[in-house]
Amino acid sequence: MSFPVDVVVMAAGKGTRMKSSRPKVLHRLGGRALAQHVIDTAARVSARSVVVITGHGAEQVEAGLVAPALESGEALKLQFVRQEPQLGTGHAVQQAVPVLPDDGVTLVLSGDVPLTRPETLQALLDLCGGRQLALLTLDMPDPTGYGRIVRAADGSVAAIVEHKDASDAQRAITEIYSGIMAVPTRLLRGWLARLDNQNAQSEYYLTDVVKFAVADGLPVQAHRITDALQVAGVNSPAQLAELERAYQRRVAEALMEQGVRLADPARLDVRGTLVCGQDVEIDVNCVFEGRVELGAGVHIGANCVIANAVIRAGAVIHPFTHIEGEKAGVSVGEGALIGPFARLRPGATLGREVHIGNFVEVKNSTLADGAKANHLAYLGDASVGERVNYGAGSITANYDGANKHRTVIEADVHVGSNCVLVAPVTIGAGGTVGGGSTITRDTPPGALSVARGRQTVIPNWQRPAKKKG
Repeated sequence: MSFPVDVVVMAAGKGTRMKSSRPKVLHRLGGRALAQHVIDTAARVSARSVVVITGHGAEQVEAGLVAPALESGEALKLQFVRQEPQLGTGHAVQQAVPVLPDDGVTLVLSGDVPLTRPETLQALLDLCGGRQLALLTLDMPDPTGYGRIVRAADGSVAAIVEHKDASDAQRAITEIYSGIMAVPTRLLRGWLARLDNQNAQSEYYLTDVVKFAVADGLPVQAHRITDALQVAGVNSPAQLAELERAYQRRVAEALMEQGVRLADPARLDVRGTLVCGQDVEIDVNCVFEGRVELGAGVHIGANCVIANAVIRAGAVIHPFTHIEGEKAGVSVGEGALIGPFARLRPGATLGREVHIGNFVEVKNSTLADGAKANHLAYLGDASVGERVNYGAGSITANYDGANKHRTVIEADVHVGSNCVLVAPVTIGAGGTVGGGSTITRDTPPGALSVARGRQTVIPNWQRPAKKKG
């Protein structure tokens, strides 16, 4: 492609049928705003810049959208212009023209049409060629409400007629305009200056540029597609839900093409980015949010929710596990076993072969290789050494009401059931904390620590000898 592309995203509409105070283009699909999908797609056709036209809820829209990274690593140039009041699609694009350079092609997209494929837009740009107006069209069994494509005798596009202005014969036409066009910016600028609002809605129609092109003797080309999802917009909660399922099906198909085994593609939700290695298996009703990486051979059980986490090769996440990495993230080591009914919170970092069992919660803690907490336990703000066995019902008391403190459990420690480790405290390597103990001060390596009522520390040499056999 020898010409630069500047994308205009129309995102000024109110979307009254959504019955929400949130601007329509900020409603989420697959974890991202509708308009963010459109902007991200623009980056994939190597756009030079994106201009978003805002109106209703402009401040929210402008704060809720970000510039994606290009293949070069640089951020796509993203800018905003406002349409106030909203006087039609042509009036909207008129607001963007002052910031569009004349040397490129303007690609007009809609902020509530999130599933257009990059290859479709690339085909439209190729048809435009930097020289002529190109429209994306679609045949629809029921075209009610859409602008109709009126063709000349030779098959070229003669006009787009809005539904409210169409005659009965024109309303019988099933080829509709999708709302997406590619046009040389220098030509678009002149055509927009000729718009008027002499129509049934008293609005300035962008589609009138077609009749201006025809009048100026320029051919108007149409790239017709058959996939209605690519041009489907969102005007109601029902339509949003329908597109969500279509989007998730796309994601599922792409994962399966990579070799991921999904128990049921219809029962998967990816609300962000899911990166999978070889031989990954995912059971039903799993939700992935933010960025999640699954290493080779990872198995995810049914009904898990996983957000912002790295799960390394061979790990098994048993059913009903909740992993919520947020900004700090969660890291699960190779061969680890997590769940069922486990909860990993931000900052949980688990080494190789770590076991976190049912009803165990880990927050802002590091567990070294081979450490185990198999039942009904809490580890918060803790550093746990290799091969530690952490008993059922035991907790780290890491918060004193004002500040959080850290607990250190060194390698090969055995913590019995129903213990409270009151931070800041260190349990020395190889030691044992007797069941039911409350430990409030550091214990030396190898010690048996028992504290019921008051703390008693028994040094290693006083511990009973283990029976042989």
